[in-house]
Amino acid sequence: MSYPHFHHTGRLSWLRAAVLGANDGIVSTASILVGVAASHAGHDAILLAGTAGLFAGAIAMAAGEYVSVQSQADSEEADLAIERASIESDASREHAELAEIYVARGLEAQLAAEVARQLMQHNALEAHARDELGISETMRARPILAALASSSSFALGAFMPLFTAAFCPQMLLIPALFATSLVVLAALGALAARAGGANELRGALRVSLWGLIAMLVTAGVGVVYRLS
Repeated sequence: MSYPHFHHTGRLSWLRAAVLGANDGIVSTASILVGVAASHAGHDAILLAGTAGLFAGAIAMAAGEYVSVQSQADSEEADLAIERASIESDASREHAELAEIYVARGLEAQLAAEVARQLMQHNALEAHARDELGISETMRARPILAALASSSSFALGAFMPLFTAAFCPQMLLIPALFATSLVVLAALGALAARAGGANELRGALRVSLWGLIAMLVTAGVGVVYRLS
């Protein structure tokens, strides 16, 4: 009888990319809008800058995430190819290597040898990938999934400050962007922490702090531009 358990690591393949994308979408777009608004640009110019930032950021996130995760996937495939060739050329040596790993983890030598034999008989490459290389199906790199999650979550995150800018009076735009962005960032940080099994308050504060710093910096840039 099996007893299924829920583990947070099953979410890591997409959670990191989705959280990173949404966080960047909010922070970068809100910061662009705050910076342009602080320069006393017109409302149309503010919205244009934010919209351009949304599309550019979403495409950049997809490309960057895909290239990064694909590089990891390529490395995994190269290691698996080496391991596959080693198993085919010298299975006994690979069996001994796997048994040594289990001995180091606490099994007696005879039991470790038997476990290694049975696992290699079942699926030798899978056993070596998991226990020698640390590559499992749950943790495998998935570049397309990561790119889609990152890009779509960036666009969703960027939509929030753009929506605020579209319907908020310009005289209240900067404080409104600060307030709404920090609230949503805090909620996002808490949600991500909860999904990953971490402390929610710490996650909320961490994300909000960096968002606040980014918006303060771009607001300063806008003020300097206006005064120059």
